[in-house]
Amino acid sequence: MRSARTLCHLAMAAVTSALPLATAQEQRPNIIFILADDMGWGDAGCYGQKKIRTPNLDRMAAEGMRFTQAYSGTSVCAPSRGALMTGRHIGHAIIRANREYKPEGQEPLPPGTFTVAALCRSAGYKTAAFGKWGLGFVDSSGAPDKMGFDLFFGYNCQRQAHNYYPDHLWRNRERVELDGKTYSHDLIARESLQWVRANAGSPFFLYLPFTIPHARYQVPDLGPYTNEPWPEPMKAYAGMITRLDATVGRLLALLTELGLDGKTLVMFSSDNGQDNKNCLELFRSNGPLRGSKRSMYEGGIREPFIARWPGRIRPGSVNATPCAFYDFLPTVADLIGRPLPDGVKTDGVSIVPALLRGETMRREFLYWELHEPRFMQAVRLGDWKAARHGLGAPIELYDLAKDIGETRDVASDHPDIVQRADTILKREHMESVLWPDKPAAKPGKGRNKNAGAAKR
Repeated sequence: MRSARTLCHLAMAAVTSALPLATAQEQRPNIIFILADDMGWGDAGCYGQKKIRTPNLDRMAAEGMRFTQAYSGTSVCAPSRGALMTGRHIGHAIIRANREYKPEGQEPLPPGTFTVAALCRSAGYKTAAFGKWGLGFVDSSGAPDKMGFDLFFGYNCQRQAHNYYPDHLWRNRERVELDGKTYSHDLIARESLQWVRANAGSPFFLYLPFTIPHARYQVPDLGPYTNEPWPEPMKAYAGMITRLDATVGRLLALLTELGLDGKTLVMFSSDNGQDNKNCLELFRSNGPLRGSKRSMYEGGIREPFIARWPGRIRPGSVNATPCAFYDFLPTVADLIGRPLPDGVKTDGVSIVPALLRGETMRREFLYWELHEPRFMQAVRLGDWKAARHGLGAPIELYDLAKDIGETRDVASDHPDIVQRADTILKREHMESVLWPDKPAAKPGKGRNKNAGAAKR
């Protein structure tokens, strides 16, 4: 008998196959995915932000679709980005936490890893990434130029990306020397717009994993926040997000200038939630959500997600489909009419029915885990959310339909749901040689060696 999960995937495939052929063949879109770094669910105006100005993100939402229940791959940088690129949730992924290599770089994706960039390139798309990589040091098996990207420009290493005035960036394997006085975001953004202009005549996939607003909070000017009665770092944080928003505006204007507006799907999200206490208090960066980066609560993994494609996505639409980063690969496969190669597995489903027909899609579950600073898991089953923070820790259960802030653990009231969650948590986690399942060290006994550089 087929499992509920298999039936769910078959149903999604049947829905998607009903789309007009023009979607996959005659109107294959350019695809742009903009990824903010540590931007909380509540940091954009269209998600309720009152103090930070984001007119261009708000415009994207007004002209496209805003998702209210979208999730990242997990709650820290590298594994979340790995889920986005490979379509695997963290229980099946190679990269499950941040881990550094000296002098710069992170644990690499292994040879032969199939990515969304490789999929697009196989379909004749030009591919490029500008920003922060974090999935393999230069010339390693996981370097972006070995993962399907024709061009990468930016920070290969996440640790290096903490400084917005670096002495170098990377163009594929070429080290680009800088003067230490150039604001990296502006340079990376400028290079990305030049690439769009140069490749306007070809279908393209552009990945923009910008470093804003990850700490340090550095910005050339504070913009409209100069005279606000806030701590200087908070003025800088707000200024960084508004600067990122302005970059989004320039990109949209360029698409219009080049006549690509109706041919381009632009998506925006963030890799994980915010964890700065001042941001959470002053700006309510994670909105009403509990928890933050490095947790399995909603504040760590629920993210803003906006999609805009004029003429194809209904303007001003809001969608409650639960989705996650690992849905991106099968969604792109649907959009460009390119099936995944034999042997390539994905834990995601295509969300094209939500994007193009406004359907609210249902699925059996969404799954997350993390190994930083200890082993953690979470699963969403409809409106139920189960989480455990530590190997062998008790399962907590929340009803998100009634309690979005995860304030009341109702596990004792619903042992049947807890049992379902436990079954999935055990089934979806595959043991990893790189990140073995070890509990956190007791206070005073040292750190879990798999905590890596936990400030990513």
